[in-house]
Amino acid sequence: MKTIHLFVIALSALLSALTPRVYAGTAAEQLAAYISLAGAPAQVARGQQLFTSRHGKEWSCSTCHTSAPSVDGKHASTGKVIAPLAPAFNPERFTDMAKTEKWFRRNCNDVMGRECSSSEKADVLAWLLTFKR
Repeated sequence: MKTIHLFVIALSALLSALTPRVYAGTAAEQLAAYISLAGAPAQVARGQQLFTSRHGKEWSCSTCHTSAPSVDGKHASTGKVIAPLAPAFNPERFTDMAKTEKWFRRNCNDVMGRECSSSEKADVLAWLLTFKR
């Protein structure tokens, strides 16, 4: 039994070391983390293109968030108001990495039929950070 317990601890430590951990409390810190995971700089133009274009599915990100993420959006099917996505216009955005990952996972699947890569997340976040008050 002790051998199994030690094996589980060792396996857990190995998986933990191999899994990128991102603890970031600001949009800029999250962007830096995504850039690090992607291994390449973010590209603002590519982020805008990804956000405003369809990718083989019915919606784009801008379908609900609008092409100007400095204003309220509205969910395409529920009609629920969505607060601005750009951090300068909604200081609560991109302050919790777990929440950011949850919504990227959900929305990328809706828009692209798959999870977004770290590079795609970096590109979109870099574009959203260009919006200023």
